Amino acid sequence: MTKKAWGGRFQGEALEWVDAFNASIHFDKVLIEKDITGSIAHATMLAAQGIITAEERDKIIEGLKSVLDDYDAGRLEFSVQHEDIHMNVEHALISKIGEVGGKLHTARSRNDQIATDMHLYIKEKAYEIIESIETLQYTILNLAKENIHVVMPGYTHLQRAQPVLFSHHIMAYFWMLKRDKDRFNDSLARIDLSPLGAGAISGTTFDIDREQTQELLGFSDIYQNSMDAVSDRDYIIETLSNISLVMVHLSRLSEEIIFWMSEEANFVQLSDQFTTGSSMMPQKKNPDMAELIRGKSARTTGALTSMLMLVKGLPLTYNKDLQEDKEGVFDAVTTVTGSLRIMTGMLETMTINEDVLEQTVEKDFSNATELADYLVEKGVPFRKAHEVVGELVLKCINDSKYLKDLSLAEFQAHHPSIDEDLYTVLTPKVVVDRRKSLGGTGTEAVEKQLSAAEATLSI
Repeated sequence: MTKKAWGGRFQGEALEWVDAFNASIHFDKVLIEKDITGSIAHATMLAAQGIITAEERDKIIEGLKSVLDDYDAGRLEFSVQHEDIHMNVEHALISKIGEVGGKLHTARSRNDQIATDMHLYIKEKAYEIIESIETLQYTILNLAKENIHVVMPGYTHLQRAQPVLFSHHIMAYFWMLKRDKDRFNDSLARIDLSPLGAGAISGTTFDIDREQTQELLGFSDIYQNSMDAVSDRDYIIETLSNISLVMVHLSRLSEEIIFWMSEEANFVQLSDQFTTGSSMMPQKKNPDMAELIRGKSARTTGALTSMLMLVKGLPLTYNKDLQEDKEGVFDAVTTVTGSLRIMTGMLETMTINEDVLEQTVEKDFSNATELADYLVEKGVPFRKAHEVVGELVLKCINDSKYLKDLSLAEFQAHHPSIDEDLYTVLTPKVVVDRRKSLGGTGTEAVEKQLSAAEATLSI
């Protein structure tokens, strides 16, 4: 049994196991730097407004910095009796400088304090994620440039569809990541708000200056409604949504890499640094990092779903339920930053098996659409051309051949407009390069795409 931390109306003894259940210090201690930053700004404002003296301000700020030093040095002890990072810091501060430390909480509640901490945390992490996304974009762009002429099979329904440039395929993920980055940048306007000064629910009777703390903390704007300020978690939900989409895109790319690395495909090889072996089968080289990214996308989507369910039934304003808003987002931030770093490393060290890809597109029917287009250019309606090519593909399957293996006479038996030039048209590189339309897979179109991508990165 321990003494209740609150005093006042709480006169009984506390149950330690209840305190442990109630406390958040075991996970919100990561906010200590943000909490002390917000407290220093608050103390500075209180002194500027004459609510505390300059001497008290200096003593409080010096004490807060000393608490942070203790934390960095591993000397600061946390207690579940003090529940959270705010009360633990305040307790440590009062232990250092005496009762004057208790003046720090004047005109402030833990409700606007934690909201301030979380806004500062999410803002910092959003910028870090944006930077990590851009690093991966550079890697993808460089990979595309280095392999600009490599042809590979493109798929729909995981069936061979048409030959494409590897650079075109991988650049699809560059543009997905650009949208991810745009979403984070757009969300900053809603993250970069100061709730400090909203108090517990209704503001304060003290003559505070919210504009000053906004400026000191580097926020671009202020919540205009105190009730909204302490209860809003939209910015966390939006951040989790943005993270979930990044992870879904990384999961899709991971699935590509897992397939490409399989013995059945053998399109790429991953570095030993990003693969693992088997405890039983010595020949195995498993793409475990890609699989982990694919799996971890479930964690971030789960955190988003959990957060939506957390707030859906909450009335204004603060409710203890909101203590559950932190662990999911802390984990999601760690997950996405780690996944972006791993994916960047995998792609930087990945080897493209160009010879295998070249042989692959020579031994399939991915040039069938080109034959249909060829007939259309000869004046054949597309539907008729589609039927003719389908018959030719069936003939090839029955005869264990590919389209380029057929004689001109065999082609002309199905349609007389086919000439000798068809054999050049059916060559995979020609098939690819004929697709010059904006956004297409032809070398000319991809080179324009790479230039557009460079422009978005301000290279």
